[in-house]
Amino acid sequence: MKMMKALFAGAAALTVSTVMGAATDVAEAGKVNIRVQSVISAKADEVVMLKNFAQDVSDLTNGEVTIEVLPAGAVVGVKETLDAVDKGLVEGGFAWTHYWSGKHPAAALFGSPPAGGGIGMDNIAFMSWFQFGGGKELYDQLWKEMGVNVKGFMLQPVGPEALGWFKEPIKSMADFRKYRFRTPPGIPGQAYKDIGVASVAMGGGDILPALEKGTIDAAEWCCPKPDSVFGFQKVLKHYYLQGLHQVVVNADLYINGDVYKSMTPLQQKAMEVAANASLMKSMSYRIYENGKALKDLTDNHGVQLHDTPADYFPAYMNAAKALLEKNASENAFFKKVYDSQKEFAKIAVPFWAGAQASNAALGKAYADSLKK
Repeated sequence: MKMMKALFAGAAALTVSTVMGAATDVAEAGKVNIRVQSVISAKADEVVMLKNFAQDVSDLTNGEVTIEVLPAGAVVGVKETLDAVDKGLVEGGFAWTHYWSGKHPAAALFGSPPAGGGIGMDNIAFMSWFQFGGGKELYDQLWKEMGVNVKGFMLQPVGPEALGWFKEPIKSMADFRKYRFRTPPGIPGQAYKDIGVASVAMGGGDILPALEKGTIDAAEWCCPKPDSVFGFQKVLKHYYLQGLHQVVVNADLYINGDVYKSMTPLQQKAMEVAANASLMKSMSYRIYENGKALKDLTDNHGVQLHDTPADYFPAYMNAAKALLEKNASENAFFKKVYDSQKEFAKIAVPFWAGAQASNAALGKAYADSLKK
C-alpha cells in the first residue's frame, strides 16, 4: 500500500511538473521581442512617443510583447531600414513612409501628401480617411505593391509643418525665390522647384552646418520644437509657421511580416489598439510641445514670427496638385490611392474646412489678444 501511495504521489508530482513545464514553454513561446531601428536620434520627440507606444503594447500584452528602440544606424544605414525589416535583419523599423517613395511613388500619399493632396486635407481629415475612408486597407496593400514582407502601423501624425526660416522677412513669392531653400526630397521638394524656388534636399542633421557655411540660406525641417532642437534660431531669426509642403506628415512603424504573423491574435490586436491610441496621443503631445517651443523662441531667442505671403498658397497648391495628377497618370496604384483620397475629400473637406474656420478664427482672436 505504501509503495502504491508513493507511486501515485510520484506520478502526481511528475504530472504537475510536466504541466508546469509545458505552461512555462507556452509562456516563453508567446513572448515576442521586437527590435525597432529608428531613422532619427534617440533624443527626438518621435522616439519619446515611440517608446510610449511600446509601453502601451507591453502593458496590453502583460509583457509578452516588448519593443526595444534602437538608434539610427544601429544595425544598418538609415536608407536601408525598410530593406532590413523586409529581410529580417531587424524585426522592426521606424520612419516616415514617404522615405520609401523610391520603392513606390504612392508612399508619398501616406507619408506626406504635399498641400494636403491638393484637395484640402489637413492632418486630422487625413486620419479620418485613413481609419474610415479606405486608407488603412490601401496602406496594407502598399507593402505588397513594394514587394516587401512588412506589416505597417501608422503612429504619429504631425502637421502642418512650418514654411520655415529666413534671413530677412519675405513679403511675396518674388522675395522667396531669392533664397536657396532646404526642402524635403521627392514631390514636396519638386513642387518648390516648379514654382521657381531653389530647392535643396538634405538630412536634418546637415541643415545647421549648411546654413552656417552659406550652402543654403533658408530652410524648413518641421515645427517649433524639432526646429529649435536643431538650433536654426542660432542663424536665422525670421520664422513662418504656415506652410503647405507637409500639411500632413506621418511617422510609422514597420514590422517584419513573419514576426507579425507569429504573434497571437490578441497580441496583434494589442498592436492595433496601441497604434490607434498613438495617433491621438502623438497629436496632443505635439501641440503642447510646439507651443512651449514657439514661446521660448520668440521670448528668449529673438525669433520674429511672420505670416506667410498670400501668393505662396495658390502657387504651391497648384504645383503640388499637378505633380500628384502626373504621378496618378503614370502609376495604377498611385491613382487608386489618390482617387480614394479625392472621393473622401469631396464628402469630408467641405464640412471639416467650414467647421475648422470657427476654430481658427477663435484661436487667432485669442493669440492676437496676447500681443496687446
